[in-house]
Amino acid sequence: MKSNYAVIGLGLFGSSVVNTLLEHDQEVLVIDKNEARVNSFRDIATEAIVADTQNELALQQLGIGNFDNVFVTIGTDLEASIMTTLICKDLGVKHLVCKAENARHAQVLEKLGADEIIQPERDMGQRIALHVMEPKILNDLKLNGQLSIVEFELTNSRFFNRTLKDLNFTNRYGISVIAISHADTEGAAIPNQATLIEQGDVITIIGTLKDVEKFEEVATK
Repeated sequence: MKSNYAVIGLGLFGSSVVNTLLEHDQEVLVIDKNEARVNSFRDIATEAIVADTQNELALQQLGIGNFDNVFVTIGTDLEASIMTTLICKDLGVKHLVCKAENARHAQVLEKLGADEIIQPERDMGQRIALHVMEPKILNDLKLNGQLSIVEFELTNSRFFNRTLKDLNFTNRYGISVIAISHADTEGAAIPNQATLIEQGDVITIIGTLKDVEKFEEVATK
């Protein structure tokens, strides 16, 4: 499904967001006060604009309040990040995702009403540390509240050659398997109760942080 997106700030992180959205055939408006950065996207983004996003009139004229999703990925200029976030909320942005440089910056953005706040360096540091401590965990995503989504290779042989119905993970462990990648196939598939667990399978599960951690201990023995 297509949505419309605006990305404000075209540093390394913002550029990565733009490229990912474009790879998925989304409509993207890119904005930065640096003309060279904007020009690098002029031929591939839906629209590329040079603008100072601390100017409310500029964002109003661009119709920023009509966008489904807006990313504020301004780098180290905290004042510009905060002012842009405030203006976007005042103009009625539906879903506002903001990059924070540190915990204090994140607190300010939260108070201004940002819907999601990302600290890339902190988040990547946590992922790397987790991977070093638990090499079998491939991806770990924390959702709002107490839910977590984790992807890892299931290595406990007692689960092999049994169906999800037979294993009954939801009742036994409080988690649900939402995707499975078999070793002999490419990509992940959405499982059903008849799906057979095989050696070498990579599974993606969802559950509370507590239940996911308990299941990981059992499943990766």
